[in-house]
Formats: sequence, C-alpha cells, structure tokens
Amino acid sequence: MATYTILVTGGSGFVGGHVILQLLAQGHRVRTTVRNLDREAEVRETFRRAGADAGDRLAFFAADLERDEGWDEAALGCDHVQHVASPFPPVQPRDENELIRPAREGTLRVLRAARDAGVRRAVVTSSFAAIGYGHGQRATPYTEADWTDPDGPAVQPYMKSKTLAERAAWDFIAREGGGMELAVVNPVGIFGPALNGDLSTSIWLVKAMLEGRMPGTPRLYLGVVDVRDVANLQLRAMTDPRASGERFLAVAGESMSFHEIAMVLRAHLGQAAARVPRHQLPDWVIRLLAVFNPLAREAVPRLGIKASASNAKAREVLGWTPRPTEEAILATARSLIDPEQIRSAGSPPPSPA
Repeated sequence: MATYTILVTGGSGFVGGHVILQLLAQGHRVRTTVRNLDREAEVRETFRRAGADAGDRLAFFAADLERDEGWDEAALGCDHVQHVASPFPPVQPRDENELIRPAREGTLRVLRAARDAGVRRAVVTSSFAAIGYGHGQRATPYTEADWTDPDGPAVQPYMKSKTLAERAAWDFIAREGGGMELAVVNPVGIFGPALNGDLSTSIWLVKAMLEGRMPGTPRLYLGVVDVRDVANLQLRAMTDPRASGERFLAVAGESMSFHEIAMVLRAHLGQAAARVPRHQLPDWVIRLLAVFNPLAREAVPRLGIKASASNAKAREVLGWTPRPTEEAILATARSLIDPEQIRSAGSPPPSPA
C-alpha cells in the first residue's frame, strides 16, 4: 500500500481523532491542526491511550478556521487533505453568522492552502445537515443528489452553516481549484467510542441518558453511524479514483428515535443503564419546556419528523460496509461508562427534556 502525507484539520476532535488513528494504522504520515500548540501533549496522549504508535509520523501545526495564518505551512508537502474541523456548539447561537462564517470561510481557507500546496485531493467532512433539512416530512430516503434548503422550515444555523460551507467548497473547486480534486462525506448522527472529552452531540445524548438527565425522550429521530466507519469512508474517498467529484452519505441504517436508542442501552447494559429513560414524552411536554429551555425550543420544529437516508452509493462505489446501528450506540455507551472517560468529559449542555 502506498503511503502519503495527509493534513487532518481538527485532529483534537472526535471525528478527526479517529481519522488520524486509521491513517497512522495504515502507515501514513499525518499533520494535524490545533488552534493552540499547547494542546499537542494532550492530543498525543489521547492517541497513545488508543494504542497508536505515532512517533515522528504525527506533526502539529497551529491554525484557526477564522484566521489566514498557519494554513499554508500546514498544507505544504501534503498529498491529501482531510478537512474535518467545523464548529458545532451544543446550543444554536442567536447570530447564525457565528457558525456560518467559520464553517464557510474556514473551508475556503483550507482548500486554498491545499490547492497552493499542490494537494491531489481534499476530502471535506460535511453532514446530513447539508442534505436532508428544510423539506418537512418525506417518505423517500434522501440521497447525495439532495440538498438542504437553507431558507426552508426548521433549518437552524448549524444546518445552514454546513450547507453553505459545502456549496462553497464545490464552487471553489469548479472555479479556482486548479485541478485539485474534491470528495465530500456527509455523515448522519455520529456515535462510537469516545477518545477523550471532546464529545459529539450524539455522544452527549447517550451521556445524558446514562446519567439520568432525561426524565423521558422527546419524539425525535436521527440517523446513526459509527465514527470508525465515518473515518473509514473518509479514507476510501481520499484515494479511490471513483470518489473524485462525488458526495457520499455515511449512514448505517434506518433512523432511530431517541426512545429506540434508550431501549438499546437498557437492553444491553444492565445496571449501567438503570437511569436511562423508559418512556417517550408527549409532544406537548416538549412544547411546554421550550418556553424556558433553548434545546427544547430547537427540538419543537423536528418533533415526529423521521428522515431516512440511503448509503447505497458508498456501498456500491467504494465498497463501504458500516457497523450495525446497535453496535455504534453500545460502543458509545461503553466508552462513557469507563470512569476515566466520564471524568474527562466534563459537564454536558442542558438536556432538551
């Protein structure tokens, strides 16, 4: 197998960390960006605990999505770029530009630096948020041909930021890419083993359930995929000739309700799941909570809407085979049950219920 030098943005994060682990396991040389190099020792220790023998094959560079400095140096000499970093706050900001600006402008900064460095192909981690929102209830599965309507109903700033950032990436490649190739991966809700306290929103959901912070589950649905399978798809999209110019949905199976996720935890984790909610709350309870709880307020427009997505393209074009949804959910929980993981995870954002 050929080995490459790859820049991974956001290497201290959940998805970025797993991408780096798989790249190192395949023998590649990895560069990663952090906003502050003071975090290098902490991130290296995360990989060491995960069993990665990084040595001098892992290098750190200081770069911020909202600043020009550092990106050219980080990309210089790289064969490929995995652009994973993107802001994803626990609560939506009042000013949507707090998310849109770093997501869109940060993506363009990374792509410009990659182009100028002669990178062969960039892989951008987008989201189902750029595909399946703003259309209300829909019976047929979403595919890579679909786009979120940024001005559609119930489209929140995060969904809009991912949509506009991905659109900007494709426009850049078409107009200014200079021959550099682009592939995009669009994951649904990302579960799987936490590496440190940098937790995705999906992991916060499981953590809140395990800790008894949810008296009941709202009638919400989300797609499920394991972070290890997202990383695997990112790597396939990086080198497979058929991935150039394509988007790939990363989803393991049918969307699951929060209640179904809770029942998986209760069925398999014994006493560790004793505080996981047993019941689904009526919609009127969530609407009442929305008066004073911002997360409940965000949930109201999505109550009862079940969006499904197809992984046929990733399977057929790239030979991708994801883990079952149940396995992804249980891997999440088991990584949180470890006392060291719980101590490092800090305090979660307020629960929507």
